[in-house]
Amino acid sequence: MKVLIAGGAGFIGSNFARYVVEKGWSVLIYDKLTYAGRLDNLHDILGQIEFVKGDIADAVLLSETFNVFKPDVIVNFAAETHVDRSINDPAPFIKTNILGIYTILEVLKKSKNTLLIHVSTDEVYGDMWGSKSLADEEHAMNPSSPYSASKASGDLLIKAYGKTYGIRYRIVRPCNNYGPYQHPEKLVPRTIIRLLHNKPAVIYGDGTQMRDWLYVEDTVRAIVRVVEYGEDMQIYNVCGDMLASVKEIVEKISALMGKDINRDIVFSKKRPGEDMLYAMKCEKIKRLGWSPSTSLNSGLEKTVKWYLNNEWWWRSLIDEKYVLADTPW
Repeated sequence: MKVLIAGGAGFIGSNFARYVVEKGWSVLIYDKLTYAGRLDNLHDILGQIEFVKGDIADAVLLSETFNVFKPDVIVNFAAETHVDRSINDPAPFIKTNILGIYTILEVLKKSKNTLLIHVSTDEVYGDMWGSKSLADEEHAMNPSSPYSASKASGDLLIKAYGKTYGIRYRIVRPCNNYGPYQHPEKLVPRTIIRLLHNKPAVIYGDGTQMRDWLYVEDTVRAIVRVVEYGEDMQIYNVCGDMLASVKEIVEKISALMGKDINRDIVFSKKRPGEDMLYAMKCEKIKRLGWSPSTSLNSGLEKTVKWYLNNEWWWRSLIDEKYVLADTPW
């Protein structure tokens, strides 16, 4: 299978690329190489893939790359993803997560046999706190941040192009991911790296915000399952079924690193627009034969060990504002 991976030098994208290379797929990665997309994420497979540096909003380069490579599938991970950054500057999120999707869809209008797998997020459903039911794939979208609003907009644009132009698509909406190669601005690696610097782990608000957690390798397997067995014009929620509060996650990491949770954890002001609960139903993806295989405790233990053993990877990524500062907005 020939797959063009947009955003394949990012966190989930690079883990996906590594997995499908091992499966023998022919891979071209198309990535802008922003602060979170790096060739270091692909260091062990660079000799086994093709790579094009490009922005998904660049219609000319994307079209040329598509026409030369002629992929069977485009898997789109390319996105601005960090909520904190979207609060400070929404513009890049609008460009990449909406205009970039539009550009991909315009390219696909000329080759309707190519399948688009688009990686979205559980955040498009908004805050489920107080809801009487979990969000299934038909649940109304109700985003809270510029990030989640831009992702919801991209999802709707894909659905519209599918109905109007016959574009083949499958949308995947994973829950909170963590694992190797995740940028240190995110909660799990940020907590690990702060503690390594003898700075306290920071919890925004009271830490009772609930998230469903999924180790990245399980997400990768789910996406591959959707490529191989999913149905066109369908959306697939991807759950870990491992709900835990932000406070619980930080305490687990602190314990794994031998820290004192009463001394080495501090609380900061609540993030603007913070959702208290993301929670989905995931029967559709399970009917395809997928389920998570990594427990929360095991996944966090593996992640902590990876960051401890790979300082070469994260050392240059430490952004004082988003990693070592106590409040990034």
